[in-house]
Amino acid sequence: MKIGKRGLAIAAGFVVLVVVGAILFSRYWYYLPGILQELRDPVQPNREVTWEQGPEEPVVPAVERKPNIVVILADDLGFNDLSFGGGGIAGVPTPNIDSIASNGVTFVNGYSGNATCAPSRAAIMTGRYATRFGFEFTPAPPQFAETIATFADNGAVYFEERERDAPPVDEMSVPLDEIYISKMLKEQGYRTLMLGKWHLGGTDTTRPETRGFDEALGFMPGASLFLPKNDPNVVNSVQDFDPIDKFLWANLPFAVQFNGGDRFEPSEYMTDYLTNEAVKAIQANRNRPFFMYLSYNAVHTPLQALKSDYDALSHIEDHTLRTYAAMIVALDRGVGKVLDELKTLGLDENTIVIFTSDNGGANYVGLPDINEPYRGWKATFFEGGIHVPFFMQWPSRIEAGTQSDRTAAHVDIFATAAAAAGAALLQDRVYDGIDLMQYVDGNGVADRPLFFRSGHYRTLIKGGWKLQLAERPAKAWLYHLAQDPTEQNNLAEKDPEKLAEMTAALEEIDSEQAEPIWPSLVEAPMMIDRPLGGAPRGPEDEYVFWAN
Repeated sequence: MKIGKRGLAIAAGFVVLVVVGAILFSRYWYYLPGILQELRDPVQPNREVTWEQGPEEPVVPAVERKPNIVVILADDLGFNDLSFGGGGIAGVPTPNIDSIASNGVTFVNGYSGNATCAPSRAAIMTGRYATRFGFEFTPAPPQFAETIATFADNGAVYFEERERDAPPVDEMSVPLDEIYISKMLKEQGYRTLMLGKWHLGGTDTTRPETRGFDEALGFMPGASLFLPKNDPNVVNSVQDFDPIDKFLWANLPFAVQFNGGDRFEPSEYMTDYLTNEAVKAIQANRNRPFFMYLSYNAVHTPLQALKSDYDALSHIEDHTLRTYAAMIVALDRGVGKVLDELKTLGLDENTIVIFTSDNGGANYVGLPDINEPYRGWKATFFEGGIHVPFFMQWPSRIEAGTQSDRTAAHVDIFATAAAAAGAALLQDRVYDGIDLMQYVDGNGVADRPLFFRSGHYRTLIKGGWKLQLAERPAKAWLYHLAQDPTEQNNLAEKDPEKLAEMTAALEEIDSEQAEPIWPSLVEAPMMIDRPLGGAPRGPEDEYVFWAN
């Protein structure tokens, strides 16, 4: 059979397309998750969100009913990012966030649920270590893990053979028999509201509105754009040295969903958008008890600031630092608007407001001082990764300016909310949290140990001591936190008796935890004392491999 010239041209064109497509895919394969998501669920134009209106008049005066509960969670906020206590990145004040501390209690020794975001959120939702039910690693698609290993150039390892045991990222969630704080409070008569980052599943059975939230506005993955990259009102800081940044810019949309509907664009800069919608939700529910989980994605990468905030910080010369600081300005402005609305509506006296961060500041933003005075970063169990701001106000119950040096943690939020709402904790499971009001009221409750695990890397805080054990590298770090809160003097070799005691206690708690529901797909080394973007790891640098 003869093939004419036209047929040959078509065949040649097809070959060229295949070759070009193969070349493009080999270079930009990590764009695939975002492309597929856009095909499945295209982002629609902005639409108005209407929150269901509660009673027009209060059935019971605000001061006499169950307290409202507002949990405000920042994302990757460094301990030194706030001006409270003399900190403040680049001298930028955070008066509104600081006011929660000055008007209530500061838990000086506040700890996250984990050193990365999703397991911390699972601990907040359940009042239990996320490892008790196998939620050990942060949900992410295989392309994310592979991007880290491919572009990190630091010895990171991708375990391709484990992919077959990893479910789709939307199915990576907390088991359905775990009771969320939202469900517990809903059963106590609360209207339950969620705004912002979820990162605990995206299927019909794992989304917020199917896990106890009456209404939910936000995004299901672990990050989002704050504005389109080319928006005239945005300033971007692209971290070329960071493989995570490469993946996020390639795949993140500027989009939210309301109650499981189609994705659509917010009407403004994400932090301001979530804030203003939170204010609307408070107004709609002012006459009934409500629980609000306000989960900002600031200051997580990609680093994007509102141009007006960026321009107001002209004294900061470094572009990345200035962008990051401007994001904190927007976060603090948002918290202030929420607090002001509670006060305007006469709800502030009988509203519990808790402010914290899901983990410490990230090494991959490249800024060295965000976790001072602590060592380490997000994705390490050094204090920089898990010692977080932790403030709580409840003006009718907590005296302004209270400070507590007792160990407070994300797992305590559930128990604190349950006690305030009059709910009894279930007896069929272990709760790792306690009612923080026991610390505030001085009831003499003993500190309980805190346990952390991510793969081979485990940590225990107990009785003023802290032990970290890792297999890669094979090392123990033992610190007397009561005397050495910034982890400068490793006593693992100098105090073998304490090492043995802490190791036994760690092993006992570890034996109670469940196996991970899905495997880690990547392990990457994290330098403890230097951020990403500088010199490569040297022989003098301490490090630990983080599994996810």
